[in-house]
Amino acid sequence: MKPDDFEKRLQSQPMRQLPTEWRAQILQGAKQSAPLARRSAAKAARPSLLSTIISQLSTILWLKPAAWASLAAVWIAIFALQSTSQKHSGTVATVSAPRPSTFFMSLKDEQQTLVELMGNNQPDDMDQPRHAGPKPRSELRSRYRAV
Repeated sequence: MKPDDFEKRLQSQPMRQLPTEWRAQILQGAKQSAPLARRSAAKAARPSLLSTIISQLSTILWLKPAAWASLAAVWIAIFALQSTSQKHSGTVATVSAPRPSTFFMSLKDEQQTLVELMGNNQPDDMDQPRHAGPKPRSELRSRYRAV
């Protein structure tokens, strides 16, 4: 059956009236659900806190999309440069520094060689520890008592 045939057949049938009891029940149900519909419409009109926050953030963050795109391009360039520099820095990192004890030993050897070349075999005054005797404290006490 084609849709045109169905429509012609439907138009040829007479329209029946609804029973009056049904009409009263339908109107009663509509009156009862009207306050619920108003409440749900009021809830739909008032957005939730989360949707308000998301809306405000999207408004703030997308004020200048070109600025955000350029910032993303800068970050991509930074990551690209960092990854290329890490490939070359691997060879430098493999060379280890000498241990401090060997460094100081070689430094002492160099100093000793330098002293021998200069012809001064006596140790410097700075190499010898200073042992200053204790200062007399009794003189300070007697000075203050006399005054």
